Amino acid sequence: MSIVSRIKPLVVKALKELYQQDPAVTGFREDDLTINITKPEFEGDYTLVLFSFVKQLKKSPEQLGKEIGETLLKNDPGLFSSFNVIKGFLNLVIADSYWIDFLQTNYTDKNPGIRPGNNKTIIVEYSSPNTNKPLHLGHLRNNFLGWSIAQVLKLTGHKVIKTAILNDRGIHICKSMVAWKLFANGATPATTGIKGDHFVGDYYVQFGVEHKKEAEKLVAGGMNKEEAEKNAPIMEAAQEMLLAWEKGDPEIRALWQKMNGWVYEGFNETYKKIGSDFDRNYYESQTYLMGKEIVEEGLAKGVFFKKEDGSVWIDLTADGLDQKLVLRKDGTSVYITQDLGLADKKYEEFHYDESFHVIADEQNYHMKVLKLILQKLKKPYADGIYHLSYGLVELPSGRMKTREGTVVDADDLIEELKKVAQQKTRELGKVKDFNPGELDELYDTIALGALKFFLLRVDPKKRMVFNPEESIDIHGFTGPFVQYTHARIKSILRKETAAANKQRAMSKLLPKEKELIVLLEQYATIIDQALLEHNPSVIAIYAFNVAKTFNTFYTELSVMSAESEEKKQLRLQLSELTANVIASSMGLLGIKVPERM
Repeated sequence: MSIVSRIKPLVVKALKELYQQDPAVTGFREDDLTINITKPEFEGDYTLVLFSFVKQLKKSPEQLGKEIGETLLKNDPGLFSSFNVIKGFLNLVIADSYWIDFLQTNYTDKNPGIRPGNNKTIIVEYSSPNTNKPLHLGHLRNNFLGWSIAQVLKLTGHKVIKTAILNDRGIHICKSMVAWKLFANGATPATTGIKGDHFVGDYYVQFGVEHKKEAEKLVAGGMNKEEAEKNAPIMEAAQEMLLAWEKGDPEIRALWQKMNGWVYEGFNETYKKIGSDFDRNYYESQTYLMGKEIVEEGLAKGVFFKKEDGSVWIDLTADGLDQKLVLRKDGTSVYITQDLGLADKKYEEFHYDESFHVIADEQNYHMKVLKLILQKLKKPYADGIYHLSYGLVELPSGRMKTREGTVVDADDLIEELKKVAQQKTRELGKVKDFNPGELDELYDTIALGALKFFLLRVDPKKRMVFNPEESIDIHGFTGPFVQYTHARIKSILRKETAAANKQRAMSKLLPKEKELIVLLEQYATIIDQALLEHNPSVIAIYAFNVAKTFNTFYTELSVMSAESEEKKQLRLQLSELTANVIASSMGLLGIKVPERM
C-alpha cells in the first residue's frame, strides 16, 4: 500500500469526525482528495490540497488545515510527526519510524510495484511496419512505447495481448518488387550477404531514384510534374504489378511471398535484438477485405450512405469532422475499411476490454474517425479503442525520408551506438575483468539502454530530436547513467549485504537517507501515474531521479564505514532497495541493468 492510499482514508475519517461529513451520504470521499508530494521548498512529505473543502465547510483554508492536521496527529501519531499550513495547503511530515518500517519490510523485494490480477484484457498493437524497408528510428520509438506500455499493464494485473499489423500489400510493396526485377539480376540476401529487410529496402530506394530520373526526363519533354510522376514507365510498371497481384497472378504472388519472406527474416532478427515480441501478427493482405461486411452492416443500419457513383461514405459533420469514404465506387477497400474489420476480428478472437493502437500523431484524425464509426455502429468494444498517439522522431538535421535514403535504419543505429559504448567503456578503463563474450554483451546492453531510455524519456505526445552522442553520455540524463548507478550499488553489495530483516532500535533519519527512502516509496505511485497517462516517460524520469538521488546520498554518507552498525545496515538496505527499484523501473522500459560496468 502506498503512503497516499494510507493517508486518504485517515483524512476522510478526520472530516467525518470534525464536520460530520459522512462519505456514504454527502461527505467527501477518497476520490475527492488531492494529495501531492510536498514541494522541495516547503517542510513536509505529502500535501493535502484544501481548497475543495472551503466552500462546503465554510471555513478558511488556514483553519481547516490546522483542525485536520491536529486530528490526523491525534488519530495516527505513528504515521505523522508534524504538519504545517501554507495558504490552502496542509503539509504533512511523515514520522521517521514509518519510513524505517517501510524500508525494512521492502528492501529485499525483487518485484516492487507488482499488482494482483484484475481480469481485464487489453490488446496493445504496435510496430506495424511496411514490408518494403527495414525498421528505422521512428519504428523504434513505436516499438519501445508499445512494449513498455504492455509491461506496465502486465505489472498492474492486466491480461495483455501484443499484436502487430504488417502492411504487406499495396503500391509501396510493388515498387520494391519492380525495382528488384529491373536491377537485381537474380540477387538475393543470401548471395549478397545483406540482411533481408535491408536488401528489399535498398530496391525501394532505388525505385525512388529511377522514378525521379524518369519523371525529370518527361518534364524536360514538356509534361507537367504531376503527370510526369504518374506516367513515368517505372511507376506504370508498379501500378500494373499491383493490379496483377490483386487478380492473384501466380508469378507476381510468388515473387511477393519470396521478397516478404526476406523482410520477415530481417524484421525477426531486429525484433530479437531490441526485445520486441508479439503474441499475434495480422497481415494487411489477409485483413484488407474484412471491413466490407461491416460496411454492409452500416448501410443497413443507416450509419453509412451510398453516393450516386456507388461509393460508400459516413457523414461526420455533426460531430465536428467531415464526410469520410469507407468504400470506393469500384468496391475496393480503403484504410478505414480494413481497420474496421481488424477491430472486429481482434474482438472476435480475444473479447478485449480495451485496444491500444500505438500510432504516430499523423493518424490522429484517422483514429478519431475509426472510434466514432465503431461507436455509431454500436460495437461493444468501441469505447475501449484507445489511440496512444506519439510525436515523430527527427534528427538534428531534420525529418527522415525513406524515398530519399535519409532514414536511419534501426540496425545501423544500434551498431553505431554499440561502437560508441565500447569506446567510452574502454576510455574509463574498467574492462580488464571481463572476457570477450561478457564485453560484447555489456556493449550491447549499454547501447540498447541508451537508445531505449532516450526515446522513452520524452512524453509520447511530444515530437523529439534524437541525438546519438547525447543518448550515450554516462554523466547525463541517460540510460547509461542509470545503468552505471545500478552497477555501482551491486559493487557495494558484493562486499556486504544487509543483514536479515529484524526489528532494530529506531533512529532518526538523516536528510539524505530520508530523501532516498521517500523517493523509493513513491515507485508504486509512479507506476499508477504511468498507467493513467499511458506514458512511460514518467518511469524513465523517475529512474533517473532515483539514480541521481542515490549518487548524492552515497557521496555524502558512507555505507561501509557508517558511524554505527545500525546506520550501516540501514544504508545497506537502502542500497539494496534502490538497486531493486532501478532494475524494476528500467525493466518496464525494456532496459537491462548490468551487475558490473
